[in-house]
Amino acid sequence: MLEVKNINLKYGQSQILYDISLTAKPGEITALMGNNGAGKTSLLKAIAGRHTAFDGQITLNGQPAQFGNPHQAARAGIAYVPQGREVFAMMTVQENLETGYACLPKDQHYVPDTIFDLFPVLKDMRARRGGDLSGGQQQQLAIARALIAQPKVLLLDEPTEGIQPNVIEQIGDALRLLRTKGDMAIVLVEQNADFAYALGDTFVLISSGRFQNAAPKSRMSKTDLIGELAL
Repeated sequence: MLEVKNINLKYGQSQILYDISLTAKPGEITALMGNNGAGKTSLLKAIAGRHTAFDGQITLNGQPAQFGNPHQAARAGIAYVPQGREVFAMMTVQENLETGYACLPKDQHYVPDTIFDLFPVLKDMRARRGGDLSGGQQQQLAIARALIAQPKVLLLDEPTEGIQPNVIEQIGDALRLLRTKGDMAIVLVEQNADFAYALGDTFVLISSGRFQNAAPKSRMSKTDLIGELAL
């Protein structure tokens, strides 16, 4: 379980997050939602060690886990798929995947077949450079690269942004399969309310860096979710 308690975060003198809390359980998808500028990406960066919060606590499997840098977070089991994908353009698909080895012992330095089961298109493109892939293919590569590290928590920032509908469906299917395995907590930041509602088990809404609402899917209809986002 990932638990974030009362996180406060600043960029310089500007405070971005105010006492934000979030819980993500294995075998579930927690959808973190809010309008542009709400602080969603900033919260993911705080969890992933990309920007250290000045106050609050992060625990992973019940243990304090305040990360000072991304390497520590990755070693602890946090995988972050950033908005914009950040694929290494001049490296091949295979080489991009191999960057995930950094968190693994040498006897696990291989790409498991399960990666290509999730994203079959990558198997045929292993020798192609990352920069030559379409946006949807790059997004699949970014998620696959994160999974190589065998994370306990997968953080996804806007995975459907600029992606064609058929690939959005493939990514949704992959996330559903990952959820059914029950060994990973998934935190999804998404502006596409239809996609988020179809996948989410719990919804956490923030606005202007502050907590707005949280509810399981059983207590929040899609109409309610869209209404909350409009506030």
